[in-house]
Amino acid sequence: MAKTSKSSSSTSIKKKTMDGLGNLVRMLPTGTVFAFQFLNPVLTNNGSCDVVNKYLSGALIAVCGLSCFFSTFTDSYTDSSGNTRYGIATCKGLWPSSSSVDTSKYRLRVGDFVHAFLCLAVFAVLSLLDSNTVKCFYHSFEKTEKALLMTLPPVIGTVASTVFAIFPQTRHGIGYPASGQSSDSAST
Repeated sequence: MAKTSKSSSSTSIKKKTMDGLGNLVRMLPTGTVFAFQFLNPVLTNNGSCDVVNKYLSGALIAVCGLSCFFSTFTDSYTDSSGNTRYGIATCKGLWPSSSSVDTSKYRLRVGDFVHAFLCLAVFAVLSLLDSNTVKCFYHSFEKTEKALLMTLPPVIGTVASTVFAIFPQTRHGIGYPASGQSSDSAST
């Protein structure tokens, strides 16, 4: 009997770990990060920036950061006909919403803003400490503050990962369909 208890405990820990990793993958929109990683070398001219390159790269960072922040407020649910619907969380529920489902349980919560801030912080570290961005905007910083450039990303990543694992995001954003019935994403 002790073996069964130990086995189920081990399975539970593995499941929680995998669920936590799944939540981390959902937090930073991969499409946004890919777009940044793809366009940044082009817009920064591989770190050799002119004034135009700085404006274009700054606009890319701002748009991608806004996308990361905004995406944490999106959710999905399954309507009564079985279709997956997407919406933006508001104080009253999801917008736009289907009249067949009560979306008031998808209201904005304080945790949404915490997750949005942490998602933005992770993207900011990723984008602002990218080698091309550093060479473009603050070239001397790369030589004088090398320790900060090496330690800040893991520290911010660890803090955000810990918060995301302890307080998992319950929203299913755009591109991540609801895992079951409409009550799944708003249950916690």
